[in-house]
Amino acid sequence: MEAPENDAVAFESAEKIILRWDSTVSEEAREKMIFDGDRYEINRYLHAVDEIQRSMESTTLSDDQDKANSAIQIAMARLEDEFRSILVAHTNAIEADSLTDPSPSPVHSGEFQVPEEDYHDTPTDDDSFTKELEHQESSSSSYRSTSSIREVDLMPPVAIYDLRSIAERMISAGYLRECIQVYGSVRKSAVESSFRKLGIEKLSIGDIQRLDWETLETKIRRWIRAAKVCVRILFASEKKLCEQIFESLGTATDDACFMETIKGPAIQLFNFAEAISISRRSPEKLFKILDLHDALSDLLPDVEIVFESKSSESIRVQAVEILSRLGEAARGILSEFENAVLREPSKVPVPGGTIHPLTRYVMNYISLISDYKKTMGELIVSQPSTGSRYSSDPNTPDMDFADLEGPTPLALHLIWIIVILQFNLEGKSKHYRDTSLAHLFMMNNVHYIVHKTKGSPELGEMIVDDFLRKLTGKFRQAATSYQRATWVRVLHCLRDEGLHVSGSFSSGVSKSALRERFKTFNALFEEVHRTQSTWLIPDTQLREELRISIAEKLIPAYRSFVGRFRSHIESGRHPENYIKYTVEDLENAVLDFFEGYAVSQHLRRRSQ
Repeated sequence: MEAPENDAVAFESAEKIILRWDSTVSEEAREKMIFDGDRYEINRYLHAVDEIQRSMESTTLSDDQDKANSAIQIAMARLEDEFRSILVAHTNAIEADSLTDPSPSPVHSGEFQVPEEDYHDTPTDDDSFTKELEHQESSSSSYRSTSSIREVDLMPPVAIYDLRSIAERMISAGYLRECIQVYGSVRKSAVESSFRKLGIEKLSIGDIQRLDWETLETKIRRWIRAAKVCVRILFASEKKLCEQIFESLGTATDDACFMETIKGPAIQLFNFAEAISISRRSPEKLFKILDLHDALSDLLPDVEIVFESKSSESIRVQAVEILSRLGEAARGILSEFENAVLREPSKVPVPGGTIHPLTRYVMNYISLISDYKKTMGELIVSQPSTGSRYSSDPNTPDMDFADLEGPTPLALHLIWIIVILQFNLEGKSKHYRDTSLAHLFMMNNVHYIVHKTKGSPELGEMIVDDFLRKLTGKFRQAATSYQRATWVRVLHCLRDEGLHVSGSFSSGVSKSALRERFKTFNALFEEVHRTQSTWLIPDTQLREELRISIAEKLIPAYRSFVGRFRSHIESGRHPENYIKYTVEDLENAVLDFFEGYAVSQHLRRRSQ
């Protein structure tokens, strides 16, 4: 054991070093930082602090406890300043390539997807960072990833060594709280700087919910990219730095410093997703909510790792609850969308019997839902509550899902949406005064439903064949009903009944009845041609098929009728007033049908 006089000498020497660097009394101490100098001076000061602490524990210096306490307070104030100085000196902006998540991101296509924004509207003074984000977004394809956490070194080893040396002495002297506060304030500022680079704004839940949807869509896309970077890189790297400096220096000190640094930013980050999850539901929000759900679901394992400690449990719980609410919101939106399709109130007929905007909207919508079939399939586990049995409500279609074999609960919801869309369209068809046009309208729209379903690999896979066959039968039945409503009267003019004087074929033909028959045919055909040339069948193949079907019935009947009775008309006066059209004229006229514009000039000239 050292003699007491030796202890006193060591104490006085240490005290002298401590007082030399007392910035409250020394100009030199105020202008210079110890840890900016050489290692010898740094080590001298640290050893002096150790000696003061040892002296405080020694019974031989009990008479100098006041001096020791004063010296240690001066030393701790100095070390706190040095600690802050090192932190600030090495708290640089994270490089652009460190703020990009190595895992890929989602790309969905469809009419409801808004084009990606120009990232130059993100506040940043680092163009390379912006370009890197753009590159990352353009080359991404899926959320799922492995080994997604990527820690980066936030400080050089020598700075970490010095910080740990200071922290060890501050904690030993009972200055843990001061150490944590200094560390947290400086590193939190660094995290907030990275947030600004990532375009994460300080918005309350109320602020977010007051934004218009177009603005929110942009912010959601940015949040998805930023959240992955924050959890997998930024927060993970901050946790690593805390462990490098504070691990084993006290009970959960590293975790306390980590939470002091990132708790506020983490809450700020997740508050955005929480605001979306509890916002007012509307159909256009579904796909961005699903994007958020996918992103957060993919991030959850990383959240569990980064925030594994007891003190960070609230962040883990918040992430899980937000994920649950996003799923609930998606289910609610789908249910509300079903009801909106059923109740869509527009009554003005679309011109020309073409495809109704509602049909396009709904089919594009459910096609996009099918692109999210994995996520939606996990969220939708029960069949639609409406339409599961035959209904006595005349405002609701009948549907018995027991008739369908094999579809998933999500597929049943999509089938139900198609059923109620068709039900709504049937109601809209009744607003056409022309029965033929009503049938053409239904043919166009049901055909579009079938075509859109088969044209989407994901949707076509989900909708069972039996249901598709029924739909195909419906638009073909509508085509048949159109032909009957339109052409039965026209073709009726080309029958022989009523033209013979005595009722027998060989008894002679009534020329007056024959002339009247030709006049009626001409008038009816001209009227059909005039109106139905303005009707529209958008699908080229369907339009051609219906024209061929019309021609196969009309042209042979006309050719035969004219062939049988031409001589009776031509033997009289002004035959051109009755046989106005050749077979070729009718063949050409049929080509005018369903083009959506006025009658062609060649038939007009012939009729004048």
